[in-house]
Amino acid sequence: MSTPAHDPLTDPHPGPLPDPLPDPLSRERSHLAESRAALRAMREDVESLDISDVTANWVNAEVLARQMEERIKALADLSDTPLFFGRLDYLHAPGADQAEGAYGERFYIGRRHVHDHDGDPMVIDWRAPVSQPFYRASKKDPMDVALRRRFGYTRGDITAYEDEHLSDPAEAARTSKLLQQEIERPRVGPMRDIVATIQPEQDEIVRSGLGGTVCVQGGPGTGKTAVGLHRVAYLLYAHRERLARTGTLVIGPNRSFLHYIEQVLPALGELAVQQATVDDLVARDVDIRGTDDAPAAVVKGDARMAEVLRRAVYAHVTPPTEPVVVVRGSRRWRVPAYELEDIVRELLDRGIRYGAAREALPQRIAHAVLVQMERAGEAPDDRVQDSVARNAAVKAAVKQVWPPVDPAKLVLRLLTDADFLAEHAAGILDEDEQKTILWAKPVRGVKAARWSAADAVLIDETTDLVQRTHSLGHVVLDEAQDLSPMQYRAVGRRCTTGSATVLGDLAQGTTPWATRSWAEALSHLGKTDGVIEELTAGFRVPTDVITYASRLLPHIAPGLTPVASVRENPGFFALRPVTDTAEVVAACEELLRNEGSTGLIAADARVPELAAALTAAGIGHLAPGEETTAETRLTLVPASLAKGLEYDYVVLDEPQAVVDGEPDERTGLRRLYVALTRAVSGLIVTHTAPLPTQLT
Repeated sequence: MSTPAHDPLTDPHPGPLPDPLPDPLSRERSHLAESRAALRAMREDVESLDISDVTANWVNAEVLARQMEERIKALADLSDTPLFFGRLDYLHAPGADQAEGAYGERFYIGRRHVHDHDGDPMVIDWRAPVSQPFYRASKKDPMDVALRRRFGYTRGDITAYEDEHLSDPAEAARTSKLLQQEIERPRVGPMRDIVATIQPEQDEIVRSGLGGTVCVQGGPGTGKTAVGLHRVAYLLYAHRERLARTGTLVIGPNRSFLHYIEQVLPALGELAVQQATVDDLVARDVDIRGTDDAPAAVVKGDARMAEVLRRAVYAHVTPPTEPVVVVRGSRRWRVPAYELEDIVRELLDRGIRYGAAREALPQRIAHAVLVQMERAGEAPDDRVQDSVARNAAVKAAVKQVWPPVDPAKLVLRLLTDADFLAEHAAGILDEDEQKTILWAKPVRGVKAARWSAADAVLIDETTDLVQRTHSLGHVVLDEAQDLSPMQYRAVGRRCTTGSATVLGDLAQGTTPWATRSWAEALSHLGKTDGVIEELTAGFRVPTDVITYASRLLPHIAPGLTPVASVRENPGFFALRPVTDTAEVVAACEELLRNEGSTGLIAADARVPELAAALTAAGIGHLAPGEETTAETRLTLVPASLAKGLEYDYVVLDEPQAVVDGEPDERTGLRRLYVALTRAVSGLIVTHTAPLPTQLT
């Protein structure tokens, strides 16, 4: 689609600069070609730099070489990705202090900054302040923009454009067709960025400051994951030096999900963001090889376990009963037991980490000795204090009073020693809860133990009690509604001095310990001052599909605002009774005739049978997280792994089996809600058993 360009030479409305060529589309294609050439030149400039003589040592040389390599990667020109997607023509030239640079009064908005050989910008980074009106300007508030132009692309080439004359009172506001087309464009491969389609309410979250934590409640298709990733990209742009020092981290629910989103930030030129699951973070010293039943996992994930662990750790501290006698030369220096007890009590009262206090204790004892030396007329210095702290008598006293604690061994003892657990869980966990988490069989040692994911979180909590966890500058936590309170604490430890972006949907909580409220989640995270935002406009799920899925909301998350699809295309939706798997396969074949990706989502227990049926029919299929290709566009998805993924078309097999596959009905209905909302263009629900009554 295209509309006539606004040209001030013939149009009385002021604002945009005159265009030197008569054909607007050719003119924009020419600017695209010149911008790509400029980007190549920027990359070649970096590649040609000789750094052999600019560093003092090999360590600095390695660091600089790695930085240059990352810079070269960040300047890559993705041929099928538009270098710029929009243009702003201002009525007045923005102030130099607000712009990344000016190209007259016209700014091309793209994924990264591109400048010519003179340093003049040809494409402005979407994160720059001067780009903000591209997302927020409207007819009611044009923000000094005369013209906003959107571009349509086919395989990286400009094929259409669309203009809005925001400051022209004679032009009525209208929905952008190109914007709708971009939102509804078929999905093949990993998740792509939404930088060309960010909406005003999303942009406010993306550009919120680094200092505050933001929690985004968003139903299916509201773009919460993309908003979180773009917020990281924006923060790296606005606070690059600070975050380069402190680091950023994106936490997802599983590896399939992380693989699905991993290309979004590199497409925006950001390569330095780590990605991990919660299990990756906490399983530093143990292998997760076991599983818990739901009751045990619920108790282990309860925030009360933090106090049980704290008690167990600090119970190792034994009040001193004997003095410490330090022999130096012919002199003996005696620190009495009551003075040692005062030192120990003061360290406990300060509430510092167990390990830090243990390291401080010999220095405090040595200081007490030095005070006696000074009273005796000696003049000891710091070297003498360090020597006393290393004295065998002092070391022996510290080992007796404040012994080292191995976090994994302590947790193992709690889970296998009923008396030890009862001692430290008294008044916190009742007898039934204690029995629930005790292991039935004894274990030889830490390495032989079959640790569960919940056990690893307990070990991580204990490790933090002993030694402070390193804090990052910013953490994005996606699909947060499925975390236990103890898992929230584990994430919160990674951003105690930084901030967080928490993303999730209470209606999609599919664990027995799923989050009940975001205020409670933020409390466990240690971010009680976090701001809660809600996204309710749906851009991904078609109207007919989200309307059907929303029938479940009163049963799984009463009080949540249903998602309202803003898409003009209602999408394809069908309920289809079937008699066998052959008809399910036929539904997949039907949807594969369309362009884009197709997902077959089924209860985990039915996946092997469906996989065999697809293979027998000669239909190739992938596992979640594997990248689709032109030849293989069908993914067979266990319902337990569907969260966060999206496909152009979905066949949902046997809804009642999805519900029955979970430990309780509410969790099953939430899992079904997730599965129902993975489609971007169309959904076929196949079933032999009756549908859940909540849908009918």
